[in-house]
Amino acid sequence: MKKKEDVFYLIRSNILPESILKTVEAKKLLESGKADTVFEAVEKVGLSRSAYYKYKDGIFPFNAMMREKIITISMNLEHRSGVLSKVLGYIAQSGGNILTIHQTIPLQGSANVAMSIDTASMDLSTTDFLEGLETIDGVSKAIIVGRG
Repeated sequence: MKKKEDVFYLIRSNILPESILKTVEAKKLLESGKADTVFEAVEKVGLSRSAYYKYKDGIFPFNAMMREKIITISMNLEHRSGVLSKVLGYIAQSGGNILTIHQTIPLQGSANVAMSIDTASMDLSTTDFLEGLETIDGVSKAIIVGRG
């Protein structure tokens, strides 16, 4: 049996039913910590718990669905002390979270490093992030090899 693929629509919020809009508000309260429990969140927005549970897994802000979450990059780094440390610092400063790192043994003064990075909290676009990586002294090349 084939699994039916999800179908998504882009809809203006002003035509959505009130219960769906209140579900979004309740989810925001829970995510921000302004409500500790589902019961507290739905009470604050004036929604039943059954309506919340009916819609909570089907409604998301548009930017949350469009944003790339995980990228895999490949970089050629010069084999000298501190280069990888600078790269890691740049990723952390940019709001990225490193999920995996794989580094080859340096050959002819250069090592390849592949990293999977969670970019959900980054303020930079992936293009700006990549360009910033390439400005780090010791990074000779940085490319995106995968997105997820």
